[in-house]
Amino acid sequence: MAAACSDLRLCLKLQAGRPLAGGSMYRKLLGVALAAGVNTAAQAQAPSAPPLEAFARLPAVTEAKIAPGGQRIAILGGAPTDRTIAFTAIDQPGMNILKLGAVETLGVSWAGDDYALARVAFWEKVGARADYRLVRTASVTPQAKFMGYLLGGDALSSQLTNQGVVGIVKGPPPRVMVRGLALAAGPDRDMNTRLGRKGENGDLRVPALFSVDPATGRGTQVERGDFDIEGWEVDLSGQARVMYKVDENTRKRTLYARPKGQGTWRMIQDGDDGRTFLGYSDADQSFYFASTGPGGTQVTRQRLPDGPVETVGKPVQGAGVHLVWDGHRNAVVGVAASGAERGIEWLDPVFAGAQATVSRAFKGRSARLTSWSEDLTRFIVVAEGPDNPAQWFLYDRARKEVSPIGDGYPELAEVTLGTTSFMRYRARDGLEIPAYLTLPPGLKAGEKPPLIVLPHGGPSAHDDPGFDYLTHFLASRGYAVLRPQYRGSTGFGPEFQKAGKGEWGGKMQTDLLDGVAAVADRADPARACIVGASFGGYAALYGAVFQPGAYRCAASINGVSDLGALIGDYATDFGRDNKGFELLREEVRQASPQGLDGVSPLKNAARASMPVLLVHGDKDTTVAPNHSQRMAVALKNAGKPVEHVVLAGENHYLGTTAARTQMLSALDAFLAKNLPVNAPQRP
Repeated sequence: MAAACSDLRLCLKLQAGRPLAGGSMYRKLLGVALAAGVNTAAQAQAPSAPPLEAFARLPAVTEAKIAPGGQRIAILGGAPTDRTIAFTAIDQPGMNILKLGAVETLGVSWAGDDYALARVAFWEKVGARADYRLVRTASVTPQAKFMGYLLGGDALSSQLTNQGVVGIVKGPPPRVMVRGLALAAGPDRDMNTRLGRKGENGDLRVPALFSVDPATGRGTQVERGDFDIEGWEVDLSGQARVMYKVDENTRKRTLYARPKGQGTWRMIQDGDDGRTFLGYSDADQSFYFASTGPGGTQVTRQRLPDGPVETVGKPVQGAGVHLVWDGHRNAVVGVAASGAERGIEWLDPVFAGAQATVSRAFKGRSARLTSWSEDLTRFIVVAEGPDNPAQWFLYDRARKEVSPIGDGYPELAEVTLGTTSFMRYRARDGLEIPAYLTLPPGLKAGEKPPLIVLPHGGPSAHDDPGFDYLTHFLASRGYAVLRPQYRGSTGFGPEFQKAGKGEWGGKMQTDLLDGVAAVADRADPARACIVGASFGGYAALYGAVFQPGAYRCAASINGVSDLGALIGDYATDFGRDNKGFELLREEVRQASPQGLDGVSPLKNAARASMPVLLVHGDKDTTVAPNHSQRMAVALKNAGKPVEHVVLAGENHYLGTTAARTQMLSALDAFLAKNLPVNAPQRP
């Protein structure tokens, strides 16, 4: 980097997707474009449709994290089909890059300054027929040397599909606290609260907590759970301070704490008492909760054993709440609201000052502090908006400089994209529904484009207010895109989420129809198609079968067609005594197989009133591929127009560029045929 400057410097010329290279960064005094919040892409001339591949590619930067010492940055991402982890040293030329191969890149963190931890997912065949998606943590040095997978040599822990990192002990030497598996002590011990029933299926594996050396991947067991244990939280020394339990028989949830200097666990939450546990802070040795009341959701903290309950931050109205943590101190530094109105109330003045600075610099976009050095002099910042793909920067607080790291979607850097607005509309029963509406670029005054209704998956989820590749791909093809945050969505408060219970085949679906009517002044409601993935795929098939005349066509991506089969698959995979099985039944809330059949598109395929596209990964372990296979057969047998596209080797989450490309290609052709943009509008 150059010498310090008197004002914040921003780079306006980003290298297309290339990560930070010491000695070759572009910097400029705070300019008009960024200061005014104008996206440089918006300065392009007449809008033109970018190539499909520009949207389908996996992000060139998935995540970037700065090391605790503030001298190195690890960048996870890479080319569309060749994922990498790259390392750059600040103020030094050159870069070290390790090719990760055909994996999904999920996230990166640091264990001290000498090891980066890359979270990746890949498929592995077990036996002749079973394929599993395994999530693992790779330890890599800044010299781009692969040290191995954490607990990679532990035969029992390797049976977990997802080995979670629980915490980091900075050392020296550094250690990584990882959730693995161990064998239970046996029925003659006190591991079980109901000895005659628990573990009787012959599976004597129980959760265990390991302290792992990132240099070797080998670990030492420090905690062994029982059949009820769900997990732990640890302090900065690696000692378990919080223990989660869900009774295997009653499914009752309990929370235990172990104060520093004590060896006995103490129950601090017995079942559902209206509080949501948010985490344990080492900095103040406190346990944080959130409670929702008439005034909103309030964060509180309590020190054990019998400390007073204190409020933290202001109550949050109509949004989900989570905490922002400084991992170096294991301290709470902010209270964050989710959903469309997301924002952070910073509790630490240093973070508040840094946020204010970068927010001014990136006016018009969300500028998030995502990683920082231990001394809080350097921050990684992600700047994005609903119509601006993510760009990653390094902010040097002492030098008042911002330098580029890379673009998430470099091919879209100079492209005119659609325009997104947040709105709320009334459902037919009066409930207010949040939504996003994206209009295509180059729209003329008074013009009403055809409409794509795009319900999100989950259904206990919500659309992020940031950039969405599928939304902008559709908008680039001339469609308006409506993303209703139907009842049951998270991020808009617990009451709004509870309103969706039992409404899979009911009010969740009419919420979508009410959204079509609400945007009739900006999009053509007579030319609408419904597209969705997972639960959104179920909503699309529901619309095709149960809502004749509402849409011209429907496209389901990895979608559910048979609710009875979905519940049955869950029971087969996890057991009918599994807590998730009962929660799923409660969410669907259909009392009988006949009730499930009545809202299952597969069982009513003959009623379909429009062309249907089915896209499904053949290795989907969340919604089985036979949901689309059987739906395609049922529609064909009923003489209904249907297209069925199989994504070979793909899972539920479209984690490869090839799968996204194939999906977008099929969807593009399907919409061009059944909902052409240039078709004359009805009067």
